[in-house]
Amino acid sequence: MTTEGLFLQGVSVGGPGAGAADRARRPATLIERSSFFRRPGVRSFGLDAAAILLAVLDVWLVIPAEAQPYSMVLSGIACLALVARRWFPFAVLLATIPGFLVGWSQLAAMIALGMLATRMQMHWQVWVGAALIWTCRFVQWPPEDFLAQSWQEHVFHGIYGVIVAGMPVAIAFLIGARTELSARLRELADSRDREKKLHAQAVRAEERARLAREMHDMVSHDITLIAMQAGALTMANSTEDAQRTAKTIRELSTHTLEELRALVGMLRSGAENDEEAQPGITELKQLVRNADVPVQLTVESVPDGLPTQVSNAAYRTVQECLTNVHKHAPGATAVVRVLGERDGLRIEVLNDRARKQVCGLPSGGNGLAGLAERARLLGGTFETAPTDDGGFRVQAHYPVSTT
Repeated sequence: MTTEGLFLQGVSVGGPGAGAADRARRPATLIERSSFFRRPGVRSFGLDAAAILLAVLDVWLVIPAEAQPYSMVLSGIACLALVARRWFPFAVLLATIPGFLVGWSQLAAMIALGMLATRMQMHWQVWVGAALIWTCRFVQWPPEDFLAQSWQEHVFHGIYGVIVAGMPVAIAFLIGARTELSARLRELADSRDREKKLHAQAVRAEERARLAREMHDMVSHDITLIAMQAGALTMANSTEDAQRTAKTIRELSTHTLEELRALVGMLRSGAENDEEAQPGITELKQLVRNADVPVQLTVESVPDGLPTQVSNAAYRTVQECLTNVHKHAPGATAVVRVLGERDGLRIEVLNDRARKQVCGLPSGGNGLAGLAERARLLGGTFETAPTDDGGFRVQAHYPVSTT
């Protein structure tokens, strides 16, 4: 097999796993090391610990020396109750009310109300909790001190109570609105993705239908005429060699026409799993028998349950290589080896130098390039190189998952 527009010196297509070992040896970056702190459980624990610490500091920094023991106990209970705020938000809020009313656990009550409002949003428990916190901020303990205050102080504490009770609720509503907005944006993005996929499917179906029409109108007609002419030649008074050649032409034309009709049918149907209808590795022996090239075929250790795409790729690789041998190295002998390995399927096609004059058949130069692209899409490798004796070697490796 000579080059003639098809030779790709040293073509090597690496799979997606290329460089995985280098990445494994690379030291972890600061972001990768800090990924531990991005886990939901770790983040929740950190937020709870910070909330409890702030509530404790809010009590400890303002508590007077002459404070009553019961007020200190109730304030401590309010701070410790924040541990269960994620599971029992309303009960935790109720547990912080006595410490806020007779003690100094204002921040603990606000944190509990914020969690309740974040979870429940417009539920009646939120408004009951906000009213209780407003009452705790408005009413001063002991009662005689509250009754001794002037009306200006009552108004001041009432306004301040609205701020204390309203701020956690407002922040919780903002969080809820942000969550709802994020959900709507995700739904919009999913809807756009679905629309793009549907549009792409429609365009692909239209293009497949157009290709099917063109293949049927242009190629199928010519192949049918070739088969008919070959059939007429076999009936004519000609030599035995000519009749044998005409019979071979007719058989190949008929086989090509069947494959073309199957391909046109797949294009028109738009089937996603059209690989199932294509020839695979089990048809290699038939391919070798029909090839007008002396071939030595070896198939060893092919894994069970070979993926359809890999089986199709193996067949097409051998088919393209034998076609190139016939076109560009007439008279040469080809050796085809298909070997199953632990991590994939390896294919090697080797031919010696041409024994006859090259007839110069037309070539688009896309055969080996197409095989290299197929190998890249499957995550494999594809290499070509001339041999020292004037021949040509093609090696392909397609990975097969063992899981």
